[in-house]
Amino acid sequence: MLIGQDGSDAGASARRSAVREAHIALGDKLVAEGKMLFGTALLGDDGGMIGSMLVLDYPSRAELDQWLAIEPYATSGVWEEITITPVRVGPSFEGLHK
Repeated sequence: MLIGQDGSDAGASARRSAVREAHIALGDKLVAEGKMLFGTALLGDDGGMIGSMLVLDYPSRAELDQWLAIEPYATSGVWEEITITPVRVGPSFEGLHK
């Protein structure tokens, strides 16, 4: 699971908007390949986007890092802090992604 926290500076929203289409297009490709199982925007108290949470399925950290090297939110400074935590999809959800 990846949690990407956006920057909080004055240009943070503009950086996100500038590459959002490319981020969504890459996400759609990863969903089709079975590498992205779920994604959501993290919202602040005002309802604005402040980050992302993605559940990804990569066989190795090296392959995840290869994706991060081309992920627009990672390469364009949208995500100021990235936390990656290994998770396992629960049995109730396994059939959704096969």
